[in-house]
Amino acid sequence: MATSVLSDAILVKNYVSGDEGALAALIERHQAKIYNFIYSKIQDRDLSDDIFQDTFIKVIKTLKTKSYNEEGKFLPWVMRIAHNLVVDYFRKTKKMPMQRDSGEYSVFSFLFESSPNIESQMITEQVELDLTRLIDELPDDQKEVLMMRIYQDMSFKEISDLTGVSINTALGRMRYALMNLRKVIEKNQIILTN
Repeated sequence: MATSVLSDAILVKNYVSGDEGALAALIERHQAKIYNFIYSKIQDRDLSDDIFQDTFIKVIKTLKTKSYNEEGKFLPWVMRIAHNLVVDYFRKTKKMPMQRDSGEYSVFSFLFESSPNIESQMITEQVELDLTRLIDELPDDQKEVLMMRIYQDMSFKEISDLTGVSINTALGRMRYALMNLRKVIEKNQIILTN
């Protein structure tokens, strides 16, 4: 039977039993989605390549030690590994994944006119800086969900799969993140507008 019609679970089982081609089929099947996910966070081809390779090194090690037990959920499992490696990268480098000067996506990019004047650009940059600082103050679990939902436009199902929590937990974290942001904004009378 061609590997293209075998389920992920069967390919994993075949790989663990010694069929190297099964892993190649799994990588080929999912590489675009996994790589695009990594690249959407990192915005650097070389680093994304490195993290993609590290992801599959972890996958191989786990499969070789026969400690993989999420049968039927191969892609979410691999995406969670990739997600954790991306988080580790940002933790090590202490870089925020949304700063304008790094050329990465900004939630305020849609506010700019095609040729903004200097004053409006400075105000927008200040607003973005204030918002970034506020988000950074959130507990890690709330910040993570908020970043995935707003900055990466991920569904709560995708967030749930990547973080390994239920959809209700992801929704709850988002709700608390927004409530906490609102409290800080009101308490400090911050004006988030340009």
